[in-house]
Amino acid sequence: MTTMNQHFLELQGSYLFSEVAKRRTKYMEQNPQADVISLGIGDVTRGLPQAVIKAMHAAVDDMVNVETFKGYGPEQGYSFLINEIIANDYKARGVELNTDEVFLSDGSKCDVGNIQEIFSTDSIVAVQDPVYPVYVDTNVMAGRAGTFITNIGRYEKIVYLDCSAKNDFKPSLPTEKVDLIYLCYPNNPTGMTLTKEELKVWVDYAIENDCIILFDSAYEAFITEDNVPHSIYEIEGAKKVAIEFRSFSKTAGFTGIRCAYTVVPKEIQGRDVNGNAVSVNELWNRRHTTKFNGVSYVTQKGAEAIYSTEGKAQIRELVDYYMTNAAMIREGLREAGFSVFGGVNAPYIWLKTPEGYNSWSFFDYLLSEANIVGTPGVGFGQCGEGYFRLTAFGSRENTERAIARIKQLSL
Repeated sequence: MTTMNQHFLELQGSYLFSEVAKRRTKYMEQNPQADVISLGIGDVTRGLPQAVIKAMHAAVDDMVNVETFKGYGPEQGYSFLINEIIANDYKARGVELNTDEVFLSDGSKCDVGNIQEIFSTDSIVAVQDPVYPVYVDTNVMAGRAGTFITNIGRYEKIVYLDCSAKNDFKPSLPTEKVDLIYLCYPNNPTGMTLTKEELKVWVDYAIENDCIILFDSAYEAFITEDNVPHSIYEIEGAKKVAIEFRSFSKTAGFTGIRCAYTVVPKEIQGRDVNGNAVSVNELWNRRHTTKFNGVSYVTQKGAEAIYSTEGKAQIRELVDYYMTNAAMIREGLREAGFSVFGGVNAPYIWLKTPEGYNSWSFFDYLLSEANIVGTPGVGFGQCGEGYFRLTAFGSRENTERAIARIKQLSL
């Protein structure tokens, strides 16, 4: 009998969002008449921008003729899209990048999960708690996490950076040696952000302590406040220590289309076992070109259209729609007596569960009494216990109906 990878067996239970979907499905099977509103999994509900649709139709037509047909493209991405990314997302904010520092992919979830492959398995990983589960689970699969300690609900070798209402859900710097630090801002799940001054503290720490920041910036398009950086590279020195992940999924409705990118500056260096300097960019390029065949030409032409004048206007309208939902949820919950965080620079609202409810019992209560699906905070880590996440990605009608139902609850 074939021996399996023992590290996969160290994973705890189902993947969070699979468990949420399973419970939702079971409830609906038992209650087929229920009008369930889903504000749990962060999937978009608006259609793709017309500029994107138009560009993708034209790209499909390109595939008909021999002269314009595209087969395998460059694994790192076509230059027409990479150049638009650099010009609009970085140069416009004073950040200079080379084209070979940007790598297109089929999603940030894939990249933040795959990036750990190029680092030593004995690297010490630090994560925020609560945390996007992929950061932890992929390092468990790689063998960096050690034994799961049941009575505290954490892995022995992972360094957890506690985030709570006491520190405004912003973690303190590690107090022990770490090699990789996962940061997500605007944050999923809490919806909180760091100012430029606060993020600089982390960059300075990484430089001083010779570690690398894995910066998930998938929700930067939803930032509304001026002092919140859209890219970690707005901070001096960040290109020496930070890898940034971006996505078109929520920004442009690409959850079903799949397109994202990762920035790996050439200035970042690691070490081999003998202490010699190694280019992180070159290693990621080697991994990327070996295991990935590239984002489709049609998809990349659609993504390029996001940066057109027409596309930018439509993206702004899309983001504004969801952030209006976020404001409605945030204010509606406050009116209903909840303690609420987030929803200002992110499409996520993080709320304290009512007295007497933990995360999962509130999930069950909200589903059975109001027919609303959310995400239990404890699924994001031990510091998420007693909290709950709602997303702003529902339709306007469902958002309004959900808040009306919550206000009618007897809590």
